[in-house]
Amino acid sequence: MRLQNLTSPELLFTNQPFQSKEEAIRFLIDKLDRAGKLHSKDEFYDAVLEREGLSPTGFEGGLAIPHGKSTAVKEAAFAVATIEKPLTDWESIDPSNQVELVILLAIPENEGGSTHLNLLAEFVTRLSDETYKARLQKSGSSGEMFDNLDRTGEEEPAEKAPVAKDQTILAVTACPAGIAHTYMAAEALVKAGKELGVNVFVEKQGANGVEDRHTKKQLREADAVIFAVDVAVKDGERYRHLPKLKTTVAQPLKNARGIVQEAIDKAGTKPKKEYVDEGGSEEEEDKKSFKTEIKDSVLTGISYIIPIIVAGGMTLAFAVLVSEAFNLQHLYEQEGSWLWYLRELGGTLLGTLMVPILAAYMAYSIADKPALGPGFAAGVAANLIGSGFLGGMLGGILAGYFLRYLKYKVKPKGTFAGFVSFWVYPVIGTLVVGSVMLFVIGQPLAFLNEGLVNWLEGLSGTNAILLGIVLGAMVSFDLGGPVNKAAYTFCIGAMAMGNFVPYAAFASVKMVSAFAVTGATLLAKHYFTKQEREVGKQTWLLGLAGITEGAIPFMMNDPLRVIPSLVAGSAVTGAIVAYFNIGLAVPGAGIFSLALVEGQTLILAASIWLGAALLGAAISMMLLIVTRKSKLAKDGKNSLPDAA
Repeated sequence: MRLQNLTSPELLFTNQPFQSKEEAIRFLIDKLDRAGKLHSKDEFYDAVLEREGLSPTGFEGGLAIPHGKSTAVKEAAFAVATIEKPLTDWESIDPSNQVELVILLAIPENEGGSTHLNLLAEFVTRLSDETYKARLQKSGSSGEMFDNLDRTGEEEPAEKAPVAKDQTILAVTACPAGIAHTYMAAEALVKAGKELGVNVFVEKQGANGVEDRHTKKQLREADAVIFAVDVAVKDGERYRHLPKLKTTVAQPLKNARGIVQEAIDKAGTKPKKEYVDEGGSEEEEDKKSFKTEIKDSVLTGISYIIPIIVAGGMTLAFAVLVSEAFNLQHLYEQEGSWLWYLRELGGTLLGTLMVPILAAYMAYSIADKPALGPGFAAGVAANLIGSGFLGGMLGGILAGYFLRYLKYKVKPKGTFAGFVSFWVYPVIGTLVVGSVMLFVIGQPLAFLNEGLVNWLEGLSGTNAILLGIVLGAMVSFDLGGPVNKAAYTFCIGAMAMGNFVPYAAFASVKMVSAFAVTGATLLAKHYFTKQEREVGKQTWLLGLAGITEGAIPFMMNDPLRVIPSLVAGSAVTGAIVAYFNIGLAVPGAGIFSLALVEGQTLILAASIWLGAALLGAAISMMLLIVTRKSKLAKDGKNSLPDAA
């Protein structure tokens, strides 16, 4: 980026006799106004003060970069001044900072996510070089400073031969915006490491995802790790074998040397553990196979939707159970009532948020932060076309790989780096992925739905057992997806025509998957992960309310085994209910439907209806255990290492 394009010698000043921060800011704003860069200097002054109130714009080493985004700015520009007597009233990240160099950025409102971030990052990177910074500060005139703005990498001493170092410190830097502090902290830590004679390798987790990712060799040889972050560290488990020093992203700007020294001391008092290599060749450690990448993507999505499933399912289950237990169905259906709000809260978590979160974090696993927006869009589109979690998975994978391709083709560098990161990636990604989901996948899905309903209508009344088998299989095939929805649509239609058997089968089968998962994780917990066991403890209650979504994490993790296991038990349940001609004339699902079933005497009908669900769950449970055991045996394991 050429800084001279955004300023002129008339906006550069040396050895100014400012007495206060306010005087410096007003002076530079006045010069920007006289240069024709502003519509209104008063409005821009207010914008700068508003930004000053958010967080310090003073840094360390005598530097301050105030800035403002406003419609009062005609075109992006900046003004610079060196100060004769350092200012002590400028609020800075380093409390001892005395400002000697002020750079005021003026950014139009519509360039806040592009030029602003790009220019700020460019200055931060250049000013981390003490030679460049000193050259600006020592400029004797405006013309000399203008010439020095784009003189980088000059007058550097010849590079010395590397000094042998016997210690390696890793660091991760990350700030909420992912621009200025992320890179400034990284530069400060690397510089401090050189001064202390140790290798410091910094992984920057910024606006464009992970940069300079730590290699397995570095992870293996490192003695300690520094987390200089204000947000969560991505893939933090990589550092579990290392002594850790945690601090804010601003601290290295104040005392990088002290932080690195503290990490060195910690490495001496708390030796690292053995590094566990999780597979992959050293040369191609960052190049996962397609299969591995998809698996990691699915597992990432699972980890983020489990809390949504549990919270939403339990809330909805509570609303259902209360309405049935206390005969409050009228409140359950009455818009604006307290029970209706609880129902909507749980239903929104499951029916609206779950799939977009799944898709977003699957995309994030593949292409990092830039894929989050398009991933959420893919999940929303999956909801719009009624494709369920399977459509969300497809959308997440599509968003992830499209954003990876986009990042490869359109790299965020130069003048438009910020524009690419904060506009091109999310907007183009959303338009492309959303359009594919809505207009390419949506139409065949709608056709499939219609075809399934018509097919079921053809079975109705001809063979009760076959109809029950098909309905049972469809309910548990995709747990709320298009196949499940087709079965539901058919059952509601049949109920409206006076045939109550299909819905009774549907309601009974909805308990099978949840009961099966709970049973499998309790009886054979050593075959399932800790995460799966924790979810299994909850799903039985969801099953009581007729909520199938609790089994989704199991299905996602191992669909080729889980889907047939759940479908088999569900088909048996559906066949039994249909064979005995059990009916249910009230929409809804859950254990309280026991009091509403018909077709036999109440006790007999209820016994058959619930017994069918329990038998189907037992069959699915055994199949889940057998298939998981077979999978572990194939992998050379008798159980999972984290089993309690």
